[in-house]
Amino acid sequence: MVMLLAIDIGNTNINLGLFSGNKIIKRFNLATKDYNLPRFKNRLRKIKIDGCIICSVVPAVTKILEKDVRRLFQCRPCILGKDSRAPIKNLYRKPKQVGQDRLVNAYAGVKLYGAPLIIVDFGTAITFDLISRNKEYLGGMILPGLDISLDALAERTALLPKIKLERPKEFIGRDTKSSMLSGIIYGFTALLDNLVERIKDKIGKDARVIGTGGNIRLIQGFCKKMDKTDEDLTIKGLNLIYDERRPG
Repeated sequence: MVMLLAIDIGNTNINLGLFSGNKIIKRFNLATKDYNLPRFKNRLRKIKIDGCIICSVVPAVTKILEKDVRRLFQCRPCILGKDSRAPIKNLYRKPKQVGQDRLVNAYAGVKLYGAPLIIVDFGTAITFDLISRNKEYLGGMILPGLDISLDALAERTALLPKIKLERPKEFIGRDTKSSMLSGIIYGFTALLDNLVERIKDKIGKDARVIGTGGNIRLIQGFCKKMDKTDEDLTIKGLNLIYDERRPG
């Protein structure tokens, strides 16, 4: 079997997927801020890879991981944005400003789910990425993520505590913690549902809505306008892009 290691370096987590063809053999994640070679090596013991592709929004970690892949596997990884690009027409006013992860998601979304398309990524930030009926990347929106918003409440107020993000147990909060959780979860899902309706007015009522990102499992049950969730969308996109680079 030809084995590909796809790595998505985000601000909070590094998501890794081991592929054989289009099948995910193994997937795991590491905390970005705590990344080190022993942790990386421990998760990939006794595994031989034939290729590697990396997408990143944290350049400093990219350099470290690139060296570690070379050291462990004698393999030169393909760095998206440097060695290759997501093969999708980018209509951003300044194309280089779009994060490679967003373009990978857009490309994977079109390949797997068609167009027009709305991709909502619940990661460190929340991003909306819009793809036209002609399979063009149109642009989108960037919002503070759920954890960032929750942390900001604790940091910027005198009396609100720092709490862990989790599913609210009730719609109407009956204490401070439940009020904060209800506000964050129900507030952001109401925002998503409203924005989706407005976006569909622009790109087509038949646009599908695909959710992804680290917090998608937490949020998915509260979103009325989400058609499908795909937690592995980015690494699937990396696998597709790498596969297109193969000769023949």
